[in-house]
Amino acid sequence: MLLGAATLAQASSVTTTMLDNAAKDTGSVLSSGMGSEGQRYSPLKQINTQNVGRLVPAWSFSFGGEKQRGQESQPLIYNGKMFVTASYSRIFAIDLKTGNKIWKYEHRLPDAIMPCCDVVNRGAALYDNLVIFGTLDAQLVALDQDTGKLVWKEKVDDYAAGYSMTAAPLIANGVLLTGVSGGEFGIVGRVEGRDPKTGELLWTRPTVEGHMGYKYDSDGKATETGVTGTVNKSWPGELWKTGGASTWMGGTYDPKTGLAYFGTGNPAPWNSHLRPGDNLYSSSTVALDPKTGIIKWAYQNTPNDAWDFDGANEFVTFDMDGKRYGGKADRNGFFYVIDANDGKLQNAFPFVRKITWATGIDLKTGRPNYVVEGRPGDPTKGEEGKEGASVFAAPAFLGAKNQQPMAYNPQTKLFYVPANEWGMDIWNEPISYKKGGAYLGAGFTIRPLFDDYIGALRAIDPKSGKIKWEVKNNAPLWGGVMTTAGGLVFYGTPEGYLKALDAQSGKELWKFQTGSGVVAPPITWQDSGTQYVAVVSGWGGAVPLWGGEVAKKVNFLEQGGSVWVFKLAPK
Repeated sequence: MLLGAATLAQASSVTTTMLDNAAKDTGSVLSSGMGSEGQRYSPLKQINTQNVGRLVPAWSFSFGGEKQRGQESQPLIYNGKMFVTASYSRIFAIDLKTGNKIWKYEHRLPDAIMPCCDVVNRGAALYDNLVIFGTLDAQLVALDQDTGKLVWKEKVDDYAAGYSMTAAPLIANGVLLTGVSGGEFGIVGRVEGRDPKTGELLWTRPTVEGHMGYKYDSDGKATETGVTGTVNKSWPGELWKTGGASTWMGGTYDPKTGLAYFGTGNPAPWNSHLRPGDNLYSSSTVALDPKTGIIKWAYQNTPNDAWDFDGANEFVTFDMDGKRYGGKADRNGFFYVIDANDGKLQNAFPFVRKITWATGIDLKTGRPNYVVEGRPGDPTKGEEGKEGASVFAAPAFLGAKNQQPMAYNPQTKLFYVPANEWGMDIWNEPISYKKGGAYLGAGFTIRPLFDDYIGALRAIDPKSGKIKWEVKNNAPLWGGVMTTAGGLVFYGTPEGYLKALDAQSGKELWKFQTGSGVVAPPITWQDSGTQYVAVVSGWGGAVPLWGGEVAKKVNFLEQGGSVWVFKLAPK
């Protein structure tokens, strides 16, 4: 639905070329991931290991409102403005110099929205004169960057069927790419390509085997572009029709390979005994051509997922030994190094201390070596109509790493991964699909593995698989990480701190209490010769909703909703 026209001069418009080079642009933060590759690395070094202790607040902005909940947004910086989304499908434009609000847009949400994991939003995309974000009732909204006025709005799917949108959209080779949330409601995951200037749909590609892909002409007429995979090859009966595999974390794009990478979520329902087979392309990474939506390769991290491990985590591309690879810290506890061009597995190794469902990943076949006893029992083998045998599984379903994005530093050649150590008692139950209803077929209780910590920020060498250092945290880590050429790693904790560590040693060099839990990734940029660091603060997300005993451990944490900006104090 086109409601307006571009009004800004071309000189202030965000272009494809700018986005392809965004990781090198120190004056702006143009995309989620601080560059579409998702490395979350900045070449800035005005703030460094020697002076980071002098960081002080420059300004802070409150999102306001009676309702707060989880704030998982990564801000964007462009043309003197910060664009930051907030809970309940809100977005703000803030003056970078003063911290004053320029405009606010609040999307009107229906009462019956069904987000599985809090009313969060993880950020927006910039293109031309627009700022574009998704909403909890599964719509895309494009606003004028200067005024906040609505330019176009498109419905992506039916929120009453469980669809929602929480991820930051991605611009890849001039195409707006978005995924969908809702795997716990039996939706069908997919990636869509749109014209970012108009919202016009260009193509759709389902991420559940058996569903048809389409391309669309300028009149909106659909033409088939082939079925994803082969009908019933890895899904039994009719279950593929409500197969989950939501693309709820969005994607990354590498201009060097020309491919966009999307992680896919859990197959539905959780009860794996109902769906024997690999259940492609759930719990996987899929690499797509952004112009056509054609899948170029796919790698499945957890075939026949029985633990809600998902595969939705980000695929971060990087150079190693003269080749282009992607790193992925999967919820299942293994870190994967995969050829970014063809999807061939290079390496896979644990990045958490305890994994019960598999003994390792076979590097020749790419498949897990399953522990048979680690799978929840089949309800049909027990007392009629009752639950199956319970097992203890680690990691817990919230994952060794969940939505909190990692970072890669090309100087240290290390990934900085916010990991969590927890396990769960899990059992399967009978379940049938009902539109808009929870579609799990499992029960669970999460509990910590160790007395002294749950979260651990770990520096990981993707070549050797070794953990170089770690910093433990009492509560689960649920924010993200940023690293810089200044030799620093920034991350936040649910206890409310934004922290800076030495990237080589992990030594803590600075921290600041933001007043609420940090469950969002930091950013940095430079303006008029001054480097700034920013992070959104506001406790919430999946942990207090789904965390069982872990949630009780952190129930003292307070909600909030604000963004903090820091700079160096004068000597």
